[in-house]
Amino acid sequence: MLSQDLYLQLVLQQTRSLLSVFEEDAGMLTTYTNQLLQSLQRVFGAQVLNETQTDNFALGKGDEEVITTLQSFAKTVGELNSLHSELANQMADSMVFPLIQFREKDLTEISTLKEIFGIATDEHEAAMVKYSRLPKKRENEKLKSDMVKEVAYTRRKQHQASLQYYCALNALQYRKRVAMLEPMLGYTQAQISFFKKGIELVSKKMDCFLASVSTMTQNIQAQLDAEAETMRMAQRELLSVEDTVYMPDKDTEPVNRTLIQKAGYLNIRNKTGLVTTAWDRLYFFTQGGNLMCQPRGAVAGGMVLDLDNSSVMAVECEDRRYCFQITSPSGKTSMILQAESKREYEEWICTVNNISRQIYLTDNPEAVAIRLNQTAIQAVTPITSFEKRPEGSPNPDRSGMLLPGGVLAGGSQTGAAPEPEDLIAPGTPIQFDIMLPASEFLDQNRAGGRRTNPFGETDDDCSTESDDSLLQQVFAVRFLGSMAVRCGNNQEVIYEAMRQVLAARAIHNIFKTTESHLMVTSSSLSLIDPQTQVTRISFQLREVCQFAAHQENGRLMGFVVEGRDWSDGDEEGEPSFSAFVFESNTEGEKICYTISLAKDITEAKKDPEALAQLMKNMPLTNDGKFLLLEPEEGDTTNGAGQEDLESEA
Repeated sequence: MLSQDLYLQLVLQQTRSLLSVFEEDAGMLTTYTNQLLQSLQRVFGAQVLNETQTDNFALGKGDEEVITTLQSFAKTVGELNSLHSELANQMADSMVFPLIQFREKDLTEISTLKEIFGIATDEHEAAMVKYSRLPKKRENEKLKSDMVKEVAYTRRKQHQASLQYYCALNALQYRKRVAMLEPMLGYTQAQISFFKKGIELVSKKMDCFLASVSTMTQNIQAQLDAEAETMRMAQRELLSVEDTVYMPDKDTEPVNRTLIQKAGYLNIRNKTGLVTTAWDRLYFFTQGGNLMCQPRGAVAGGMVLDLDNSSVMAVECEDRRYCFQITSPSGKTSMILQAESKREYEEWICTVNNISRQIYLTDNPEAVAIRLNQTAIQAVTPITSFEKRPEGSPNPDRSGMLLPGGVLAGGSQTGAAPEPEDLIAPGTPIQFDIMLPASEFLDQNRAGGRRTNPFGETDDDCSTESDDSLLQQVFAVRFLGSMAVRCGNNQEVIYEAMRQVLAARAIHNIFKTTESHLMVTSSSLSLIDPQTQVTRISFQLREVCQFAAHQENGRLMGFVVEGRDWSDGDEEGEPSFSAFVFESNTEGEKICYTISLAKDITEAKKDPEALAQLMKNMPLTNDGKFLLLEPEEGDTTNGAGQEDLESEA
């Protein structure tokens, strides 16, 4: 069974497609009526009627009987061709006038309602543009209330105009049948009543034929009256709803996170110059694994982006609310979209995330989406502060020491890919932010203060060597999450941690991140607040046992830190591992390369000759620090330039 939201979206999509078909049918009917009227006014008689081509209208269902009747009329009119010259005056009243009245009344009404509908649509679009520009940081309640009322008014006006337009288009399907039959019926009846001498041409078969045509016309008129009354009642019912139905961001229904199809209007950001952008409001919908866009006036939509294996995340953009970004797997193509309400915003993100997993290719996509959503909610528990690793979690011994480049010494990588349960215990809590307690902030500003943290890392081995480190490199990163893992000797544990952190953020609508500075030195990794310059968390380089960048999304990177767990009472403590996931402004591989270089320097410090050889092979700054080649904008390569770079970030 389709959900109510999905059913309404499908109805909306079909209505948009049917509207263009109805308008095309009305245009063809206008052209046909004008051509037929010109032929009748020239009074060429039955020969002209024989030459008149019966067009197949875009909405031809139900017109087959009328078309067959017209063909029979053509044969009858051919028999009465010799009497046309004497019937010119009567034909003007019974044949030409009904068609003129149909053109001037019904077709003109359709044209007028179309213009009114277009004006109402433009006013609604203008109101939505103003509403979308409402600032988020400094909200003006009076301005917001006025804009909401204006959007509701224009929506009601557009709804009323659309209903009148749609009703007129539906009624035209009945009126066109009468309008095509009345001239022929009046023409034939005038022939019979005027020419008594032609009575022998009219047989009983002809009388029955004309009677059946009259009955058909009356039946069509009765159907029109019944349909018009039904449409009037439906229109009154639809217009009797509260104004809140037309107000944006007033959704009362809960967010549906299991959608695999979505359709609706979104604002898309387009570049209009080097530094200027413009927002366009377009109709988007998903079809299979593709994101489609249907411009206004188009009969069908075109593909905008392939959503398979794509990524979606919320973004802050130009002081606009409800913005999110969709990025292709290669990272080369991305687009920023803005939803109308918070519910639409969350449902679009969840839908794109579901499609990117290729759930739509399964036999029962909706059931799979529901099951994955429930499984993810049960397996992922978001927390706001560091917690201890759950009791009973295994802590396998470290098989070897990590050498630069992510290769383990003294251990071997297994050929078969490990199961997710072997890497991370099910139900492991995830931390989405690094909260610095006030007491710890004060400790960092006291002389001789000693830093501790909940993961068990200590600063016992810290020395003044960190102040004159041979390597200092700063990267702008955003902390996505961290969690306890079961091992630290396999890069797959980093990839699994990335997957679970991103899935948990999408499920729990945790899209906001805080930018920090990741400082890599030859002795430690530190996460620094760029505003206060306070160290949020720091690890000794020897504690970092694994690091890697995402294989498809190059901006994602993570590392595994080894600590000690003294909960069992063991003096030495059992080894414990924690994975940290970040999104960087630069390529994750460059951060991994810097960490690898730092480990090289750490190993080389044990052998003066190896250190001298390393310094000889690598370029150095004037103060004797290692200079990284091709630094990214926003990074620093030495201590002297660090302050300027951090201020720019």
